[in-house]
Amino acid sequence: MALRIATRLPRLAIVGVVLLLASATLAVGAAKKLTAVPKGAPAPVAAPILVVPDITGQAFVFAKGSLEDTGFAWHVTGSVHGYAANKVASQTPAPGTTVRDTGAPTITVVLSRTSYPEQGEPEDVSPYIGTSIESVGLAKVTPAAPIPAAPKGAEKNATAKKTSAPKIAAPKIVAPKAAASTDRPAAFAVANAPSEPLNEMSLPQRAHVLSAWINAHPRPNAARVRHFLYQHTWVVTGARFGWWHGAEALRELIAADRVAQQRWGIGRKSELVARRALAEVEARVK
Repeated sequence: MALRIATRLPRLAIVGVVLLLASATLAVGAAKKLTAVPKGAPAPVAAPILVVPDITGQAFVFAKGSLEDTGFAWHVTGSVHGYAANKVASQTPAPGTTVRDTGAPTITVVLSRTSYPEQGEPEDVSPYIGTSIESVGLAKVTPAAPIPAAPKGAEKNATAKKTSAPKIAAPKIVAPKAAASTDRPAAFAVANAPSEPLNEMSLPQRAHVLSAWINAHPRPNAARVRHFLYQHTWVVTGARFGWWHGAEALRELIAADRVAQQRWGIGRKSELVARRALAEVEARVK
């Protein structure tokens, strides 16, 4: 019996080696199949990018709204704090910079004082947590196609054509007429207050649209509350700047605040702010 086992051991060893090699080959093949990219698979999607808007020189109340509407967070640095009427002196990154959408890339803002009084509570940080800035870099410029070399003798022909070509009078350029400031006359003058932007909807219309917008959204969320507060601040600040029909807009805004209280359960503080602004505006109009 021992002799038989001894004679079969070399055969068993050979069979074991063959089985071991076969299992290793199968494992390598399976690994290759798992890591291989199937044909026709979509290419990996690149992270979305955002373009930094130009807010330099804008009143802070409008600048922060522009940043929030385009997906950015913001942070005020320096000795001048985030009061509505202060102006943006500088921003980082620079306007036009392309950055990765990391959630809410944070724009650093430096403000400067204006003659308009600093009222209310300053806002030096956006109402939501900002994320880091990851610059993508400058946009690629497509090089122009090379200009083919002119054939021999072309210069002489071109010179001959120039001398014989008739002169064409340059067209007259007529500058477009600027929008008349009397389209929306100011209710009263405020020193160094920004003029009402005529390319934006008027204050009464903005307040009316806001009220209808709240009615159309029965449930609040973070984005909707930010939109409500931004539009509310726009109307209140514009009315205090003496913009066209500010008192009428504030009355419409107070109605919108009541709608927000009924449907969303918020808006009581905003209504008080609008009522104080209405009292100020009515006192200056009289």
